[in-house]
Amino acid sequence: MPLPIPILIPISIVIIFLIYTLYKSLRFKLPPGPRRLPVVGNLYDVAPLKFRCFADWANKYGPIFSVYYGSQLNVVVCKPELAKEVLKDNDQLLADRYRSRPAEKISKDGTDFIWADYGPHYVKVRKLCTVELFSPKRLEALRPVREDEVTDMIQALFDASTSPEGAGKSLVLREFLSTVSFNNITRLILGKRYMDLKGSLNEEGQEFKGIAMDRIKISMNISLAEYVPWLRWFFKVDNVGPAKYLDRREVFTRKIMEERNVALMNENKQHFVDALLSLQKQYDLSEDTVVGLLWDMIAAGMDTTAVIAEWTMAELLRHPRVIQKAQEELDRVIGSDRVMSEADFINLPYLQALTKEALRLHPSTPLMLPHRASTNVKVGGYDIPKDTIVHVNVWAIGRDPDVWKNPLEFRPERFLEEDIDVKGNDFRVLPFGAGRRICPGAQLGINMVTSMLGHLLHHFNWSPAPGVKPEEIDITERPGAVSFMLNPLHCVATPRLPAHLYKSQSTA
Repeated sequence: MPLPIPILIPISIVIIFLIYTLYKSLRFKLPPGPRRLPVVGNLYDVAPLKFRCFADWANKYGPIFSVYYGSQLNVVVCKPELAKEVLKDNDQLLADRYRSRPAEKISKDGTDFIWADYGPHYVKVRKLCTVELFSPKRLEALRPVREDEVTDMIQALFDASTSPEGAGKSLVLREFLSTVSFNNITRLILGKRYMDLKGSLNEEGQEFKGIAMDRIKISMNISLAEYVPWLRWFFKVDNVGPAKYLDRREVFTRKIMEERNVALMNENKQHFVDALLSLQKQYDLSEDTVVGLLWDMIAAGMDTTAVIAEWTMAELLRHPRVIQKAQEELDRVIGSDRVMSEADFINLPYLQALTKEALRLHPSTPLMLPHRASTNVKVGGYDIPKDTIVHVNVWAIGRDPDVWKNPLEFRPERFLEEDIDVKGNDFRVLPFGAGRRICPGAQLGINMVTSMLGHLLHHFNWSPAPGVKPEEIDITERPGAVSFMLNPLHCVATPRLPAHLYKSQSTA
């Protein structure tokens, strides 16, 4: 008597799974990893904080291991030498991007920059970013914009900490950091400010933020069918959400571009949108690529500087001696009769080391964005079959006890004792990635975070919220591609400079 269909289907699935597993194990020498289940693979074994989960698995299975999202093979590396193999030695073969179906939709099949596969299009857009958009000349030209936003943050903090209802009380620091980060990215890229000193958005700003949040929601809307192709018959991808997002984004961006085209006739402000419009024909960029690139930069920069600055301030509150040492340097170099500028960085080595130490311990994207193998390749003596997704756990590498002495200690001095590059040339610390996929805005990010921290430390003394001891400050991460603090940092700011140095000089 033949088996009923409801019983036959799962038996067939298991048999196919076992045959495929045997085939792969015979053909390829894959990295070891946790035992997987049919259909779902290791999906239900992966903890929400993936980078911590993968660091634990590296201790159990080795510094390179396999993990299956459904039937999709992922390989994770957690050592500097293996990161070098992925990001330098085999860089070109592992420089493609894995795109989920939502990412495929919102990137218009990888016609942007972040989600583009490695090839002529990516090389062209990357050259534009490196040579034109993030060149030292352009970053210097836009320095007044960044300094405006930071001094606005200082005024907002001063007003909040000296008001009758705020004096001596704790502040939610993230609110101020997010405002400066938000306004900085919109002014640098679009030439516009949407948020006031109190964090209130104007009408256009609300639309802008709504579009940005829609992108995040769509990107996170991933079903099991992403990793089990035959389930796509049952889990159809949402075409309506991405289509509405793209339409909304298109209308908003077109309006900005038309405004900037008019502005370019009357002024010489070279914000990123201006540069893209003036270079579009020279680089033969499609309209989709111009719009996609603008929103890639917005997505990459809107939260990351605020995230890193908040983590750093949390570590500083847990280590008062570091605050004291940084303030002594600032007082010696800057004094108490002027405010700091980015031009002072060269004379503030401890402040720079402090930023680097924060990037080591708390990279904003602890697993980087995933790479994809364009062909079969070997890493660490193991086979990485074509289309495998490869992750570099930069969070684990930055805390590796075989690489760093007392790796969990927040000690900026380590970056003064040794010249350690954080922009992709030293594989022990990779907050911006390395190789062909390194973040082209690394220097901009470093400058912004260093400026925020320098001003915060120069203008204010800091202490934990009343009743909280330094060691009690919660440094738990929130799950997600970007590593926010799970609970916003509450702290008390006390002005330490003459009152006139807290007044914003904004030119916006």
